[in-house]
Amino acid sequence: MEAYTASQVRTAEKPLLDAGVPLMQRAATALAAEIRSLLPADVPGSVLLLVGSGNNGGDALFAGAELARAGVRVGIVETADRVHDGGLLAALNAGAHTVHAADGDTLEVGGYDVLVDGILGTGTSASPVLRGRAREIVQRILPQLGAQRHPIVVAVDLPSGVHPDTGEVPDETVLPAEVTVTFGAAKTGLLREPASEYVGRLVVADIGLGPELAKLPDSKRKRNAF
Repeated sequence: MEAYTASQVRTAEKPLLDAGVPLMQRAATALAAEIRSLLPADVPGSVLLLVGSGNNGGDALFAGAELARAGVRVGIVETADRVHDGGLLAALNAGAHTVHAADGDTLEVGGYDVLVDGILGTGTSASPVLRGRAREIVQRILPQLGAQRHPIVVAVDLPSGVHPDTGEVPDETVLPAEVTVTFGAAKTGLLREPASEYVGRLVVADIGLGPELAKLPDSKRKRNAF
């Protein structure tokens, strides 16, 4: 499998974004489809989104909007002071609801079928460690994942807290995903230990980056081959 650094993926995305290609919507649609495949077939199911401030959270929110329109019960936990405005509005208008997670409160996740980690994305290459409210929320959830009934954890692009390029995991406060839906191409860090231990099943969603990735110098692409 060929993999790419976060910087290489951003380079491939730029001309498409400049041209107005809706990459976030493509990513959200792919994410929603994967989540839907994990939900019970006989009932609408339920999904809890953990949403950060960046585009990663936007992907999760727009996916949540698609799921809510399909009848899925969608809860939203904001892990930052602000989240993607357009994504939040779309999700709420589609029928999703906000779940408040005040400091010290128990955040029960056992009643959900899927827990979506949309906290941090590849833009946190400098330091992927969770901090503040996001860290505290993940710390509250981690002990619940060992229960008999716990949600399937789906990571958006990468598990929050792992380095997208090196695969380093500087802090153990990371939700181990059972499925990671990454967009455009595999990121090098997802295939390297110890991050690979948190990735689960890796799904590479095609959002149309192939032609731009092919323009990268051959030397760079071969260096990142696994």
